[in-house]
Amino acid sequence: MIKFLLASTLLLAGCGAAENNANQRSNNTDPNNGMYAGPVGDGEKNLNVLVWPGYAEDGSIDPLIDWVSPFEKSSGCDVSVKTFNTPQEATNLMRAGGYDVISAPSEITFNLIENNTVQPINTYLLENYSDLFDDLKERSWNKVEENIYGVAQGRGANLLSYNINKLSNQVINWDQTFNSSSKFSGRISVQDTPMSIAIAALYLMKTNPDLEITNPYALDLNQFNAVMELVVKQKSMVANYWTDYLSDLNAIKNSQVDIGLSWISTINAANTEQKLVGGIKPIEGTTGWVNSWMISNVTNSINCSYKWIDWMTSPQTNALTAEWFGEAPANKNACTLTADKTHCSLFNALDDKFWSDIYYWEYPRTQCLDGRTEIQCVAYEDWFLSWTNFRNS
Repeated sequence: MIKFLLASTLLLAGCGAAENNANQRSNNTDPNNGMYAGPVGDGEKNLNVLVWPGYAEDGSIDPLIDWVSPFEKSSGCDVSVKTFNTPQEATNLMRAGGYDVISAPSEITFNLIENNTVQPINTYLLENYSDLFDDLKERSWNKVEENIYGVAQGRGANLLSYNINKLSNQVINWDQTFNSSSKFSGRISVQDTPMSIAIAALYLMKTNPDLEITNPYALDLNQFNAVMELVVKQKSMVANYWTDYLSDLNAIKNSQVDIGLSWISTINAANTEQKLVGGIKPIEGTTGWVNSWMISNVTNSINCSYKWIDWMTSPQTNALTAEWFGEAPANKNACTLTADKTHCSLFNALDDKFWSDIYYWEYPRTQCLDGRTEIQCVAYEDWFLSWTNFRNS
């Protein structure tokens, strides 16, 4: 949920990147792994940033919400911001070029890596990297072999939200959104994204063990067809396929839906005036997402790129962005600096157990993510095409 923050907090922010007087350029790379060797020097004056809306605020929406201008002043890097609205749009824009850094959602990071769109990141050049939560480092969506390509900015969980007046003392699980005999048929919400296929896969992982699904992003053709069959059957039960949190929020507040997938920020927003909905991780499990900073493989502003990532992951700025965007911060020291002292509690930011069994969105590949080598899995392109055809049918 977007929140307005105290302008005074911005005065605490510091760039944090290691600097010296040398003006290093993007061709100063470590010959062993292709990453920038550093040290981080003077900025190249310009930085083109590709982000989710709300990730790079410069005061144009509200003069109090501005962490871009202080960065420009302290770093000497003039920031130009381009926002994207979907992961597919982000992928296309990044491939087309013209951007130095991107806040990439975890379901597309591997795509950017395998297509040589982004470069490895030398985390030793980032002063704030050591303060990020350990479980957000060196994960399958931001590391290939020994190279780290993404630095986390924030994360969120996809919860099963439910109308507390209609589900109070009952068992609440995904079965009530997939079972054709559910009393909530016609009042269910689903996020309109190919990643919703993973929720159906998680449900079948628990309810149909004969399919032998062990990873919701590693589906062979037989498993994928079974999951899509369930997705298609569910369609007649769904009242709202939502693409943004406002669509989901309005459906909840207008009593159009009683149960379905929601972001934590949506649940918090729905309960601002009175408690309307609860949100849980169902017994079958759930998914989540991580947004990570990545650097273009052809950037001409490598020093500004490293300065920007260090600025954005500093505890002060990370606290600001987490509240404004509506997510759990990636820097473990950010929670003491949020304007709303309940923010990290609301987003379970410090609860390691809460995140331990979240299946973060990930890019499905033909090389199965569950380790199988004797068979190919269905790749993201087919997830996207199948979901698109399903929604248009």
